[in-house]
Amino acid sequence: MLDFIRISCAVPAVRVGDVVKNAEEICRYIEKADAEKSDLVVFPELSLTGSSCGDLFFQQSLLDAVKAGLCKIVESTAAHPGIHAVVGLPLKANGKLYNCAAMVADGQILGIVPKTHIPNYGSFYEKRWFESGDEIDNIWFTEKELGLDSEDVIDGAYLQKGHLFNIGGALVGIEICEDLMGPIPESSYLAKGGAQVIVNLAASPEVIGKRAFRRDLVKHQSQACCCAYAYCSAGYTESTTDNVFSGHSLIAQQGTILAENANQIDGDYMITMDCDLGRIRADRLISKHFGEDLYEIVEDASENVLRADGTLYPLQKLPFIPSNQADRTARCEEIFNIQVAALKQRLATINTNAVIGISGGLDSTLALLVAVEATRQLGKPLSTVYGVTMPCFGTSDRTYQNSLELMKTLGITAKEINIRSAVTQHFADIGHDISKHDGTYENSQARERTQILMDYASVVGGIVVGTGDLSELALGWCTYNGDHMSMYGVNADIPKTLIRWIIETVAQRPEFAASKATLMDILDTPISPELLPPDAQGKISQQTEDIVGPYALHDFFLYHMLRYGFTPTKIYALACRAFKDDFDGETVKKWLKTFYRRFFTQQFKRNCVPDGAAVGSVGLSPRSAWRMPSDASGRIWLDEIEKL
Repeated sequence: MLDFIRISCAVPAVRVGDVVKNAEEICRYIEKADAEKSDLVVFPELSLTGSSCGDLFFQQSLLDAVKAGLCKIVESTAAHPGIHAVVGLPLKANGKLYNCAAMVADGQILGIVPKTHIPNYGSFYEKRWFESGDEIDNIWFTEKELGLDSEDVIDGAYLQKGHLFNIGGALVGIEICEDLMGPIPESSYLAKGGAQVIVNLAASPEVIGKRAFRRDLVKHQSQACCCAYAYCSAGYTESTTDNVFSGHSLIAQQGTILAENANQIDGDYMITMDCDLGRIRADRLISKHFGEDLYEIVEDASENVLRADGTLYPLQKLPFIPSNQADRTARCEEIFNIQVAALKQRLATINTNAVIGISGGLDSTLALLVAVEATRQLGKPLSTVYGVTMPCFGTSDRTYQNSLELMKTLGITAKEINIRSAVTQHFADIGHDISKHDGTYENSQARERTQILMDYASVVGGIVVGTGDLSELALGWCTYNGDHMSMYGVNADIPKTLIRWIIETVAQRPEFAASKATLMDILDTPISPELLPPDAQGKISQQTEDIVGPYALHDFFLYHMLRYGFTPTKIYALACRAFKDDFDGETVKKWLKTFYRRFFTQQFKRNCVPDGAAVGSVGLSPRSAWRMPSDASGRIWLDEIEKL
């Protein structure tokens, strides 16, 4: 199950007081939403009558027409099984009038929810007509009281505050306009009680700045409640005697606006969006704030399943990287500043210097930039940053020259130690054939470099700053007690796909102007551990992504697996959609299997990594971000992939 729900916000062309016409319009949009395979369609507050009826709300003819209109809507949903409609209407109970929302599906009224907070300020005079739903305990309407024929399958409906409606496994709560505006909105209680989706039926007049206010409010509430939130407001065809209604609609999820109508003043339209229930459930499972003291849940007798397939949900191919350039630059600057602050504190605390192995690749470049900036902020000379380049069998001329040029232009202390002879001697000592380019051949070079860095750090009174990144840790693409080890890992929380953007961003800083050209060339260099000899032209022959797979795919898998706990089935479906122009399904499946196999078998490396500051919501530190035994089996995940 992909676990999406498709929501529509429909703003019909309401004619104030003309219930017959309004019911027809609502039925038309129910049909339209059904055609788009929506699971839930939300209409504005009092959409059956118009919200600006004034004292017409006291007219019995209007209230009788409301029952007839509701009956027509109920019949419409019977013809469109699978869709749930939330309609606004006035309803009289126990001699009082309430502003209500009715949940209707499959020819039934599942429940009716009254408005709680009745505004009576400015242009609002609602207390003149409506009572607060706060005083309602539980009122049962019979078919007759609702104006429904006894031949109908409907048994009646409850008028009750705090209903939660189970729609295909998604718990939906309803609030009405002003219920959102108080210091503790009704949706906060509904979400705490288990609602994963909140719908708000509104009739909000338009004034200067109100659109931005609503957007911020809905965005915030969807984040605070960790939910999907659909806000649907009355359109411009409402009466303009004292107010203009803009028809503002939004669909948000967990602090992100997913859909919004484009026009400042709007009406007679519908927006539709998929929301990812899996993300909501995952975050709530971790946060522990929700699902306490559940409200009464209204079950749908038809047992409909959600129809949404997630194709409308905005999906990022590179989830760690903001698609907007301004946001990306801000994110990269923020991450770099966190890295610098972390290393700066460690260096200051133990009064030491940074020692880094410089390969001319992305990871060591970023670590070096962090160390230089941290040292600069500490007021120490940049010569107290020690860079060591250690060429060997696989070092290409391009990376070698870039490592030397970078250290020179940054003004740090540079040291070159060629490890070819030391590794050759080591092979002789352990009886390894130097012509056999296997794991021993590669790992021996990595461990020799780490030994040199550790010992050289003792010579200069420093600590070894690790360069390994989050993606490498996830795949175990590091040599145990080689590049896997350091005294502080500044890149430990940075995925490979993001590192190049941080370097590109930092390269624009004036303090790194002298190194900019070299940094740009490093960004264009293929990703490689350079542990195998170059090709005949002296170019890099060993490219990491040819061996373990594309980092773009692996970072996509990592994000959705770690951040939300998604199943391989869902991750595969999302990846096939996100990378449809890059990889076919079999290729995605191949690398997904590689990811899970390596992720489970390489946990022993992650369980003993050095300190490194967290920078995002996805990390693998065994002390804070990810706790997993080294001997855990990945069988059920791999078996699931085999069935794809």
